[in-house]
Amino acid sequence: MKIDQFEMERMQSTWENLVEMDMSESGVRPVTLRELGEMGLDLDAILDTPLTYSQSNGTIPLRENLAALYLGATPGHIEVTNGTSEANYLLALTLLRDGDEVAFEVPNYMQFWGMPKSLGAKVNCFHLRIDQDWEPDWDEFDRAVNPRTRLVYLSNPNNPSGSVLSHDAMQRIVARCEAVGAYLLADEVYQGAEIHCARTRSFWGMSDRVIVTSGLSKAYGIPGVRIGWIVGPPDVIAECWTQHDYITICPNKISDAVARVAVKAENREKLYVRTRSILQHNLPIMQAWVDSFGGFLTFREPRAGALCLMRYRSTTPSYELCERIRVNQSVLIVPGVHLGLEGFLRIWLGGKPEFLTEGLRRIGLELAGEASLPA
Repeated sequence: MKIDQFEMERMQSTWENLVEMDMSESGVRPVTLRELGEMGLDLDAILDTPLTYSQSNGTIPLRENLAALYLGATPGHIEVTNGTSEANYLLALTLLRDGDEVAFEVPNYMQFWGMPKSLGAKVNCFHLRIDQDWEPDWDEFDRAVNPRTRLVYLSNPNNPSGSVLSHDAMQRIVARCEAVGAYLLADEVYQGAEIHCARTRSFWGMSDRVIVTSGLSKAYGIPGVRIGWIVGPPDVIAECWTQHDYITICPNKISDAVARVAVKAENREKLYVRTRSILQHNLPIMQAWVDSFGGFLTFREPRAGALCLMRYRSTTPSYELCERIRVNQSVLIVPGVHLGLEGFLRIWLGGKPEFLTEGLRRIGLELAGEASLPA
């Protein structure tokens, strides 16, 4: 199976530990084990835990806790994975075959762009329109989601724009999937990272064709334990478990224990409040920095997520511009081309305020010369 290089992930993994400032991150600054201990994680018990294999599809207590988050779900609707990325990968392996078609939302996290093609499926894009408050281009959507479509992939809240689909848009998307017999895969890993708006509604329960993936990496602020999950029809979950047995076998035993504490209702809300507070504090810093460029940079304020996607007024390709920033300022950010959207930059919003301020200052040094050039 030949698969295209995941350009954004390769750029990040190559440079994120070598630059002085990594602002290509996509969650909030991580929670510590000590903070989780204050939420009920028994650190002494962790120290005494034999490092054996864990339950391969997630322990029953963890799957029970996760099922409680999704109305009508049972542990049989849940597969626990090594991060949301593995959840998405297992679903591609489970559902897609040579000759299938996949409808793919753009801009997006581009992991799911490469996977279907490696399995012989055709990828048809539909765009979110910035001039329509990031709602789908419905003409494109209707063409992309056709009778040959096996799966529709989107992220909501969206990575990287931070937008949230309206309820009307969600209903229209689900209705179209039902009409053509496609599964809808909704990556909801940023649910709970809302900045000022209400909690994002899940697609779960809107149709028996809906599958949801999520995890601890973004809204929970716990990326290092690599826990994600799939919520879907039990027959699909059973097939994903079969695929899982061939890949990583099981989540980490300690990670499962951490997750059981994190997803308890009271702790989940504490972690979401923490995330919201970080983002509410940092967003005005980002807005003031953008305003200081006098129109060279523009962005629609994200409704959710630790990312700011901004357009810049220059013909310089985004990858070239980000490389200059990395080399000259030792700051790593994500070029729009790695998100399916040229002419944009994705900058992290979830760090400590002093880190954010210094990172933006350095990026600004490089953009100042660019802003002086004719657009």
